[in-house]
Amino acid sequence: MLRPFHGFALITLTIAAACASIPVMGDPAVTVTARVQTPPVGTANEDAADDPAIWRNAADPAKSLIVGTDKKGGLYVYDLMGREKSFFAASGLNNVDLIELGDGRVVVAASDRSNLATAQIMLALLDTATGTLSAAGSIAVGPGEGYGICIDRPLSGKVSGNEFTVFSAPKNGVIYRTTIAAGGNSFGGVTETLATVPSQPEGCVADPRTNTLYIGEELAGIWAIDIANGEKRMVARVDNKLLIADVEGLALAPEGADGGYLVASSQGDNAYAVLRLPDVTPVGRFRIAAGTYGSTEETDGIELDIRDFGPGFPGGLFVAQDGINPPNAQNFKYARWDEVLAALESGASR
Repeated sequence: MLRPFHGFALITLTIAAACASIPVMGDPAVTVTARVQTPPVGTANEDAADDPAIWRNAADPAKSLIVGTDKKGGLYVYDLMGREKSFFAASGLNNVDLIELGDGRVVVAASDRSNLATAQIMLALLDTATGTLSAAGSIAVGPGEGYGICIDRPLSGKVSGNEFTVFSAPKNGVIYRTTIAAGGNSFGGVTETLATVPSQPEGCVADPRTNTLYIGEELAGIWAIDIANGEKRMVARVDNKLLIADVEGLALAPEGADGGYLVASSQGDNAYAVLRLPDVTPVGRFRIAAGTYGSTEETDGIELDIRDFGPGFPGGLFVAQDGINPPNAQNFKYARWDEVLAALESGASR
């Protein structure tokens, strides 16, 4: 009497194990190809490359720069051809963002997880003429392992004075707001808790038009948080259709007073989800497929700027970390945003 039951149990376990190994695939996604890729980061055979940030050269957009993290090694600076301009050694950095101050200095802020008990913000100054970085100090934020980070900046990328706000999203789910002021060659910061989310967050982007902070809770979805009072609401859930866990990088494509798009890395099925603002309604999904360069998979950080970047990217620049880049280490790939929009529109019309 026991043998048939035992056999049934083995069959059930085998089927369950097989089902568990089948990856979840979301709704169909249109495809574009990368126009440019960077060299692989220096840390090989590890999850190392993570998050990019874009500095746009207003005087000559084709000479803009990309800052990207190697979380095992430091920060790279690349040009729009993907060529490495410089490397800044620093251990434990994860996500990165940047802002231009009223006096013309460009400040790079990276989440620093070198102290796993206390989230920190590592600051560096970007010399836009040479594409090099120099250390500008570190600011302790609060308890938690540093992870996600973003800056609340005007759409131009430049503040009028020398004060700016950084949002930190450590792994413990506490969302911190740090006001940083430049005093001569040093920086000081004052931090307060803005909100909390139930589990590990990472992706982060602020929309100054609506005073909204978008936070990706990796296994749950995307929160919209009121920057003024910390009130939050879930605006896009992990539903295995639009979003597949993990929800990783977030990016903003603003249009008008409150329109445009919010883009999220749906890491679980190697896609990017696009939602229309201000109501955060689904538009569609896209992937970066193999072409002149390889496809992107398991993307962590993304960044987007929809302005003109010269002949190579006249309709906006989308940068994605590539988590699987055989036979080389991870790197970053650049796509044209106008091609993404055209593919989404074409897909919707079919």
